[in-house]
Formats: sequence, C-alpha cells, structure tokens
Amino acid sequence: MRLLRRHPVVAVVSILVVIVLGAVAFSAVTVWREAHHDDASDLDRVDAIVVLGAAQYDGVPSPVFEGRLDHAALLFEQDRAGVVFVLGAKQPGDRTTEAEAGRDYLVAEGLPSASVVALPEGHTSYTSLRAAAREMRERDLLSAFLVSDPWHNARIQRMAADLGIEGFASATWTSAARTEEARIPGYARETIAFLYYLLAGS
Repeated sequence: MRLLRRHPVVAVVSILVVIVLGAVAFSAVTVWREAHHDDASDLDRVDAIVVLGAAQYDGVPSPVFEGRLDHAALLFEQDRAGVVFVLGAKQPGDRTTEAEAGRDYLVAEGLPSASVVALPEGHTSYTSLRAAAREMRERDLLSAFLVSDPWHNARIQRMAADLGIEGFASATWTSAARTEEARIPGYARETIAFLYYLLAGS
C-alpha cells in the first residue's frame, strides 16, 4: 500500500489491470454458463427458428454449418416453431450464399420449402440477425430459438435482444468441434468477442 501511495501511476495501472481481468473473467463465465444451457429444454414452442450461417462450399454446408442445420431440422420436426430462417451472405468468390445453401440442405432433408426462408444478408452475426429481426417484424413474429455453436449463445442472445428479438439459444453439440478440447478455442474467441460487443455494441 505504501508503494502505491508513493507511485500513483503504479496504483492506476494496478487498478486498470484488476478491472480488465475482472471484465474478462465475467465474460468467460457468462460465455461458459450460457453455452451449457439449452433454452429449448425450458420452452415448448416459439415463433421461429433462426440458424446462424457458417461456411459452405459451392452449396454444400461445412460440417459446422451442417450441425446447426440438423439441429434446426430436429426442432422443426418436433413442432417447436412454424418457420426456419437461415442466415448468411456469400464470401468473395462464392457462387451461392450460406443462407441459400442452408435452405437447400433443409429442404432436401424433408422440411417443407414454404417453411424454410433464406435471408442471404450479413457477413457478421449482428448484421445477419438484423436481417432476421426485420423479417420477423414484417411477419409479426417475436420469439425465436437461435441455433449456432454453444460458445456463441451469450453473444447472439444479447444481439437478438438489442435488435428486438426475444431470443432463446438452442445450440448444436454435433458440429465439427465434438470434444471439450476442440471447443476451447471457440470459448476463448467468444470470451473476447462477447466482451467487445458489450463495450462496442456491434
């Protein structure tokens, strides 16, 4: 304490370090906690299922994307919602969008084409969810299961709430990252991404 009084710069830096570490710890705990809870276990039905896009290769969903789509199909087949929105634009050089590739996959899996809507907008989770929020408002839909990978749950729920969607996370555990060790990089990235969103809001 005597050292901190003699050196105010050290005191300020020490306080800032504590604040930063506390913020990172809060973000990490929130991401971990939300990743391990499936809101679909608490709710029988919502208005829509919203699938966050992921990589696709010439119209073929990547294993990560396929896991999300399979989970959305399961929710739909359980009559947990009446419509599925698949999100995601195209990357440079792509011939199709994530949304269209996802929609084609779900229809090929047997979902009614009229019940699966591609929203090929947005290169980030926020801009994709913004497109979903606009479409849901136009259809007078309020609530949705948000389908992504587990470590995304906290951030996409916060984004959805900020955009006017009553969002409930129901993540897939069957994508490419099947073990806790494989998921650690995802948790680490989302800890920073969630904290950044809280601070920057985009």
